[in-house]
Amino acid sequence: MWDDFKKFALKGNVLDLAVAVVIGTAFGKVVTSLVEDIIMPMVGIVAGGISVVNWSYTFKNVVLNYGLFIQSIIDFFIIAFSIFMVIRIFTNLKRKKDVPAEEEPEVLDKTQEILIEIRDLLGKQKTGL
Repeated sequence: MWDDFKKFALKGNVLDLAVAVVIGTAFGKVVTSLVEDIIMPMVGIVAGGISVVNWSYTFKNVVLNYGLFIQSIIDFFIIAFSIFMVIRIFTNLKRKKDVPAEEEPEVLDKTQEILIEIRDLLGKQKTGL
């Protein structure tokens, strides 16, 4: 049983997933701080000091904090856009690295050129062109 667990836990995919979770968590904290501490205060300044977090509706003894919900939606879109941009940047970098260098055209010597001409002429004779 221990050997099976070691095989499972030490597979590359499991380790990659663990690293991705840790990095994703750290990245999430950075983006959340960006949204809460920088972007939303600037949005508040542009909107004339309006903060949606405090918006609420009270019905009898029940308080509906719909401002927190709106804030969460805004946070989601900003975080999703940030992740999209990071993935797009990494994808573009990977594409540039994966593109093979243009191959130089093969230089043929005189014998090879003559053989190609003979081959082409024989092909034309067979087809009757």
